[in-house]
Amino acid sequence: MKTTPTVMGLMAILAGSFSAAYAATGGREDNSGIFVWVFLGFCALIVVAQLIPALLLMFGLVKGVSKERELAKEPAPE
Repeated sequence: MKTTPTVMGLMAILAGSFSAAYAATGGREDNSGIFVWVFLGFCALIVVAQLIPALLLMFGLVKGVSKERELAKEPAPE
């Protein structure tokens, strides 16, 4: 297989460009205070609070559909 030289060459090319990116000055400085982190935490809390009922509804729907299929497979009592 000749993929190894190709992969090694690609890695060598990319390694050269990555070192230039890390050497750049004037990187972005994040001046986020405590209020920004509290706001982001509150947003995450809202997402999680909406995700839990959605998952419960989805599992209930799957359980109901599978129960209907099981009942349909059983022979009717005479």
